[in-house]
Amino acid sequence: MANKSSKTGASSDTEQRPPQHQDTQPGREALMRPAPVHEQPGARGAGRLEGKVALITGGDSGIGRATAYAFAREGADVMILYLEEDQDARDTAARVEELGRRCEIRRADVGDESACREAVAATMERFGRLDILVNNAAEQHPRESLLDITESQLVATFRTNVFAQFYLTKAALPHLRKSKGASIINTTSVTAYRGSPGLLDYSATKGAVVAFTRSLSQQLAEEGIRVNAVAPGPIWTPLIPATFPPDEVASFGSDTPLGRAGEPWECAGCFVFLASEESSYMTGQTLHPNGGEIING
Repeated sequence: MANKSSKTGASSDTEQRPPQHQDTQPGREALMRPAPVHEQPGARGAGRLEGKVALITGGDSGIGRATAYAFAREGADVMILYLEEDQDARDTAARVEELGRRCEIRRADVGDESACREAVAATMERFGRLDILVNNAAEQHPRESLLDITESQLVATFRTNVFAQFYLTKAALPHLRKSKGASIINTTSVTAYRGSPGLLDYSATKGAVVAFTRSLSQQLAEEGIRVNAVAPGPIWTPLIPATFPPDEVASFGSDTPLGRAGEPWECAGCFVFLASEESSYMTGQTLHPNGGEIING
């Protein structure tokens, strides 16, 4: 779908990268050309998350990987949940450890409630605490018409994108209640705000994430647990070549006002901010790293 703001700024329909496609979701970093950039050049930590423990779903690649690196640089240990991309997960863990923090990786189908409970239990067994939950895992399947969306696709998309956030938050909540300044951060999408006709079910799930974030923030405010969200625009992650045909991948992000797709590190700072005390007076809110598209709502 064309970006609503594509007539302004530096937007361009020119090829941004080589045409490419991956046959399975959520995709693999090692196959991407060029490789996504996960760390802000020259970034230095300031101890903003010192001593905290974060659980990140979809933390093996893309925005999740960049967030894991940024959290580690700020002093947090990390538990990463991922579906099946073992090498990506190992690479992420190795870099977190290079940054001086502990990292555990675990395969998990986050659409299964028992798997979510087991993952949280494993986090507690390994680290002894849980301070930050990042609900980031997602899937998407383009279809030209509502009539093309099968029941199985609809269920699968909601299972991964919405049910998983309920399951993990339920499992994590008793432990987050023991943490002063605990934070839950949910990944939604620009499509929740402006829609996307080719990603009808995906957009609906991301709208649900916004409503979940706002409602849960009100439920937990008295306990001091903050709940916020990040709504990325077009970000160069493995999900993109695993979703779209090669020609669309080549120009992905060119219709934003800034004229390009974002890199994963350009979202990670939003997660650090929302996880840290710098956002202590924010809950129920959404940040929008989207390349300049004006979003209201």
